[in-house]
Amino acid sequence: MENLKSLLSRHNLTLKKAFGQNFLSDNALLSEIVQKAGVTENDTVLEIGCGAGALTKELGLKAKKVVGYEIDTRLKPLLNEVLSDYKNVEIVFEDVMKQRLSDVEKKLGGEYIMVANLPYYITTPIVMRFIEEAKNIKAMVIMVQEEVAYRFASEKSTADYGAITVGINLRGSAEVILKVPREKFTPAPNVDSAVVKILIDKTKFSNVNFNAVRNVVRCAFSSRRKMLVNNLMNVFKLSRADAESVITLAGLDLTVRGENLSAEEYVALTEN
Repeated sequence: MENLKSLLSRHNLTLKKAFGQNFLSDNALLSEIVQKAGVTENDTVLEIGCGAGALTKELGLKAKKVVGYEIDTRLKPLLNEVLSDYKNVEIVFEDVMKQRLSDVEKKLGGEYIMVANLPYYITTPIVMRFIEEAKNIKAMVIMVQEEVAYRFASEKSTADYGAITVGINLRGSAEVILKVPREKFTPAPNVDSAVVKILIDKTKFSNVNFNAVRNVVRCAFSSRRKMLVNNLMNVFKLSRADAESVITLAGLDLTVRGENLSAEEYVALTEN
């Protein structure tokens, strides 16, 4: 099979840093990612950032349907060639972040799994948009910068735990399932990567005002090293007595910091 560098050269393509293009071409690794994602012949898959189509092909072998979004229109001839035998794959040459999510989900036609090697620069906006706004997503299996993967899946009261961890835990749960060394990419980035699996649970906190919770989470992490009581006073302009009352009613210690609270505790704090 033609290697990646030869394929890119034949199509007179150079990779663009602006698009965060670092392509994988290790078939065994790609197959393992699809296997760990649990993709079956009954699944519809959304891929974001198809690159040279290596992961797209593996998904096409397993899934019922694959819809890929690719921002770089220069890749159209290459992807048309690579995916010519895959009748269950459709590539949309658009920036998925500029599309209405309802239109994206209409094209997918029902429940789906996101499987993607996400460009580092847009990882968090994509993850949070789909977690917070998507109606039909079941799971995300995404390759991201290693430190970001561990941030997504971290436990409270650890250095990696942050606002995005809480955001994910409000909608589901995350687990790092595979490490990927930088040497596996063309060109090799400056950091290692990891694959994180985020399972979406639509019943989790189903009656919660997520906008209100997000505001409280942002407040708690606005000055990470400050105690929660001080951040509540500063951001929401509460008196010390009121801020302490809210914390106490939520069953929390008055010396607690934002990094010490679980998603459940943030919901209780917001309600108070």
